[in-house]
Amino acid sequence: MEIINFAEEKSLVSRFMMELRDINIQKDKMRFRQNLERIGEIMAYEISKRLSYRQVETTTPLGTVQCDTMADDIVLATILRAGIPFHQGFLNFFDDAQNAFVSAYRKYKPHSDTFDIHIEYIASPRINGKTVIISDPMLATGSSMELAYQALLTKGKPAHIHIASVIASQQAIEFIRRHLPDDKTTVWVGAIDPSLNPHSYIVPGLGDAGDLAYGDKE
Repeated sequence: MEIINFAEEKSLVSRFMMELRDINIQKDKMRFRQNLERIGEIMAYEISKRLSYRQVETTTPLGTVQCDTMADDIVLATILRAGIPFHQGFLNFFDDAQNAFVSAYRKYKPHSDTFDIHIEYIASPRINGKTVIISDPMLATGSSMELAYQALLTKGKPAHIHIASVIASQQAIEFIRRHLPDDKTTVWVGAIDPSLNPHSYIVPGLGDAGDLAYGDKE
């Protein structure tokens, strides 16, 4: 399984990551959503280099030319709600892709930091033989991603899976290595942080991406 960590090479992602993490810049929800979207666009471009292409004959006002176009069938999947602006970045570039949405949330046990992941909703096309890009800004434990992947498998068996995240914990990376198919999965991440706190939030991370993008929830 290949892990591509954008933090290992300086780029525009470095700037956007700084703004996402900054406790003062985070107060601007529009800016926060925009930075998630921008990183999604950059990852979409990088993923596009790994796809299959075919040539088509294109007519210009002055003649014809052979052009390359994507041959892969793309399905963009995301986990609600934090994934929506990140997902939009991918959709801006893969604008004719099919889309899938999975609802996954933590249900904490009373008076405890332990929780179960619940999947309540999935809307997806068939994914047999397609390239599936699953985006979620935060990979904390990896459990939500693994359950979302299992839910998507009810719609078929993909040819390849790209997991895209803004920040992952080292624990989540190891979890994904163990639970997703090694030869058919590529992980793209803006940064890998070292640990989780007792509440299973990534440290140093950036906080709750869903709340920062859309406001607090009860």
